[in-house]
Amino acid sequence: MTTTEVKNTEYAPYYSTYIEKAKNVDMLEELEICLHEFIKFVQNIPMDKFDYRYAEGKWTIKEIIQHIIDTERIFSYRALRISRNDTTSLPGFDENEYVVNTDADSRHLQSLLTELSIVRQSTLALFKSFSNAQLERLGLASNTTISVRAIGFILIGHQKHHQQIFEERYL
Repeated sequence: MTTTEVKNTEYAPYYSTYIEKAKNVDMLEELEICLHEFIKFVQNIPMDKFDYRYAEGKWTIKEIIQHIIDTERIFSYRALRISRNDTTSLPGFDENEYVVNTDADSRHLQSLLTELSIVRQSTLALFKSFSNAQLERLGLASNTTISVRAIGFILIGHQKHHQQIFEERYL
């Protein structure tokens, strides 16, 4: 499944940036490939950069990695609920409050990367279990309509977005 199959009515306009970063890729393959590319990329970042903030109030690389992990958990949960035809409106979350309360900067880099890998393997197993009908299901999260398949591409694009931020602002 590629983004060409996802209609722009399956996600909020805010997510179009992430969907665009996942353009022309197979969702399941890219969920796996981009994880390995990201880990390799992060492992080549100089150690003195992991606690660096490019401006006052901006997150460190470690905090961003934790943010990617937290976001993936939340969005995978949304995908599960929507795939099971749960019509409950799912709440949003305050990413800034999450980061403030992670204590990510005190963690070892390898611990963060291991957790990211485990979470992604869980996400992959979940998305591989979905039928086409489940992938196309729509639900309500953060007061907007979203499909299960859009969530998969958003996860890919979200990770790619932050890797691009690392390249542009941290290195």
